[in-house]
Amino acid sequence: MPTVLVLVDGEHYPPVIRWGLAVARERGYEPVAALLVGGGEKLADGGALDLGGLPVERIAEPAGSRAGALAAALERHRPEAVLDLSDEPVLGYRERMELAAVALVRGVPYVGADFRLDPPPAAGPLPVPAFAVIGTGKRTGKTAIGGTAARVAAARGMDPVVVAMGRGGPEAPEVAHAPIDLQTLRDLVRAGRHAASDYLEDALTANVTTVGARRIGGGLAGAPFATNAAQAADVAVSLGAGIVVLEGSGAALPPVAWDGAALVAPASLDPEYLRGYLGPYRILRSDLFVLTMGSGPDVGPEALSALESHIRRLRPDAWFVVTDFVPTPLGDVEGRRVFLATTASADGARAQAAHLQKEHGARVVATSARLADRAALRADVEAAGPFDVLATELKAAAVEVAAELALERGAGVVFVDNRAVTLSGDGELEDLLGRALELAARRAAERTARRAWGRPGE
Repeated sequence: MPTVLVLVDGEHYPPVIRWGLAVARERGYEPVAALLVGGGEKLADGGALDLGGLPVERIAEPAGSRAGALAAALERHRPEAVLDLSDEPVLGYRERMELAAVALVRGVPYVGADFRLDPPPAAGPLPVPAFAVIGTGKRTGKTAIGGTAARVAAARGMDPVVVAMGRGGPEAPEVAHAPIDLQTLRDLVRAGRHAASDYLEDALTANVTTVGARRIGGGLAGAPFATNAAQAADVAVSLGAGIVVLEGSGAALPPVAWDGAALVAPASLDPEYLRGYLGPYRILRSDLFVLTMGSGPDVGPEALSALESHIRRLRPDAWFVVTDFVPTPLGDVEGRRVFLATTASADGARAQAAHLQKEHGARVVATSARLADRAALRADVEAAGPFDVLATELKAAAVEVAAELALERGAGVVFVDNRAVTLSGDGELEDLLGRALELAARRAAERTARRAWGRPGE
């Protein structure tokens, strides 16, 4: 019989709540306490609530929050699940999901009348620190921020190994030793392999050892339906990693316990993806919040303020930074005629071309914003006039189509890394990543010390 902390509200009459508790016991639950989450219309004067001797926790007034009250009650009573017997108007959809996030972060299932949310399963902690780079969805810039984290860790002597989980990852964990070059990628294509998986991009752009993993599916709280990322993390440790950088995939989270995390979201994100659904779960599991593409056309001060306010409300102790991406060629383009291939929009491609010309001395003679469309990309390259260098992001079509066409024309190939620059926030991105990585290392050292003193449950 699982022990449960029961959520109740004052919009139900106390006799009805007591009846609900009796039904819960009949269904195999053992209430150990109740948390009054709000409402008082049906309560006696003074808000008294008699639940037949069951302890009743309340929200601390005047500045308390439901999330804080639930966290404290979970810590005090250590139930095996939360049983939600509340309802509208006290707990709406958004408020309920926030409380579910509080429970799931602490490894406690959240159960209601017609649903059950379980904490995403995760392998136990690694013997070295682990730092996760997670996101709110696809194309948020996780790989770029993960690469930056790896470069920062390497510069600090932390010996990072990146584990990149992706939809196109390998069947078994696969190691990529830096440096990676075009010929390596072409050989993978000829062998029938995916030459642009995130772990290869990390090895190329961050110049560190990486391990590739695959996943399929993603739950509301980020659990993949199936993945080999945990095995990939073990491989990273066997390679001598001083710290493992775990990259999520889309909104899916690495199924490995981590010691610190950065949440990456586009600055144009609908705020509901942070304050609603299980956005709060991702916020509560992170220490650094990186908003990307902060100078986009759909981004303004009000949008940034709305996202920041939701983050600060749940994690006032965490770091926050707004960034943008600039194209950084990994080879020489100065004074050369460049064909630029990118997944950015047409406007984004023009902005990237202008940056390459101004900051790197390139002569951009043609662009294609259709790097994700093989047929259209082929047409763009074939229609282009003479160029000396193909400058391209690492995508499958870049290796399989654009690079081959460029080489046939006698042109060189230079890969372009979209690197983050800081626009605003609590400091420079690299400095904040360094602090977050050091925090993860300290937490790992503390949990190792607790195990050594025989206190594994803390």
